[in-house]
Amino acid sequence: MTTTPPADTVPTAAALALGDDALVLSHRLGEWAGHAPVLEEEVALANIALDLLGQARVLLSMAGDEDELAFLREERAFRNLQLVEQPGGDFAHTIARQLYFSVYQHLLYDRLASGDGPFAPLAGKAVKEAAYHRDHAEQWTLRLGDGTDESHARMQRAVDALWRFTGEMFQPVEGIDGIDWPGLESAWREAVEEVLGRATLTVPDGPRSGAWRAGAGRQGLHTEPFGRMLAEMQHLHRSHPGATW
Repeated sequence: MTTTPPADTVPTAAALALGDDALVLSHRLGEWAGHAPVLEEEVALANIALDLLGQARVLLSMAGDEDELAFLREERAFRNLQLVEQPGGDFAHTIARQLYFSVYQHLLYDRLASGDGPFAPLAGKAVKEAAYHRDHAEQWTLRLGDGTDESHARMQRAVDALWRFTGEMFQPVEGIDGIDWPGLESAWREAVEEVLGRATLTVPDGPRSGAWRAGAGRQGLHTEPFGRMLAEMQHLHRSHPGATW
């Protein structure tokens, strides 16, 4: 995607956090291959997954060897948000997860792109991808929320179920400077609430953190589904160490 900055200028913790977000969500979206509700959506989700994988490769390369970081780390060494590791489950859950994350990523990368830090070149390109991801999620939220009684009910359940994972996104990330995190959260909430309102969905009123305080994923504490997902993602590499194409 872009030239990787010299390693000694990159905040490793931040590169891992952002890279793990993109890597894990890319894998989750890839799980829809062959299972999407329509062919057009099969292509759209695959494209979004590839965009995120490209971002992950650049970010993880800033922190070390991308393959080792992706396929040889243990669960507690990953620094991704708990939101992105949640299973897609019902298609509505995939869309709710995508809405919450893509609005956050779009807003964050827009701010990073306007700065002069080590992530500015990546963010300058990735913000365009995030804008597409956000639009895709918003359009599906509207389509499902303001659709049939069944689609509305499923979308509301998904929005409610994932709401508790959203608070973690706005905990400051070590190594990312110059971000007004409360301001970012306010902009995110305004944007999400506007979309949910147009989709005739109710904004959840529950807490935006789960049993662990917000920020647990960044500390290496993950939810139960993540371990199973990681075992699947790393299986081939671990089964054939050192193999090349």
